[in-house]
Amino acid sequence: MPDSPDSLSSREGLSAQKAWELELLADFANEQTRNRAFTRLMERYRKALYWHIRRMVLDHDETDDLLQNTFIRCYQSLDRFEARSGLYTWLYRIATNLCLSHLNQRKRRRILSLSDDTVRMEAELKRVTPQERMGSAEYLLEKALLRLPPKQRLVFQMRYYDEMPYEQMSEILGTSAGGLKASYHLAFKKVESILKSR
Repeated sequence: MPDSPDSLSSREGLSAQKAWELELLADFANEQTRNRAFTRLMERYRKALYWHIRRMVLDHDETDDLLQNTFIRCYQSLDRFEARSGLYTWLYRIATNLCLSHLNQRKRRRILSLSDDTVRMEAELKRVTPQERMGSAEYLLEKALLRLPPKQRLVFQMRYYDEMPYEQMSEILGTSAGGLKASYHLAFKKVESILKSR
């Protein structure tokens, strides 16, 4: 049976992405083109990684610090990248792990319960949200997401905002696709309940 046009274009897109990654890795391996290659990588993924991190920590300055640390770790390890997953998946994993560590450290430093941390994050969300957006559905969703445990919030955000396939999420988070589907479903039900109660 011949391939459908959609599967062909999808495969061509994957092939183009893989070719771009292989070219970038070759350029990074060459001392003369290393910096230019890394600049291309940062330009390609900076915006997506920024918003992934920002949705987790909310604060712009913390996001910038975590994004910078993500790229520093990438630069230090890119020559050892084994290409078992795509570069984007690998970068996402680095950013996600840094985010979760940061949130855990912040919680330990303040010795707060989850509800106290939620109150602080809600205050931060209110501070960074323009007044005209306060009653919007997007703002209410973001506020409801803060009531979820960090890992469950992360799964919801990756699936809902980034429209990431469960298989890719599984590579990033080291959790089975089935477990992630269950986590997303639970998060969805909790968010739905929170929004209905308002």
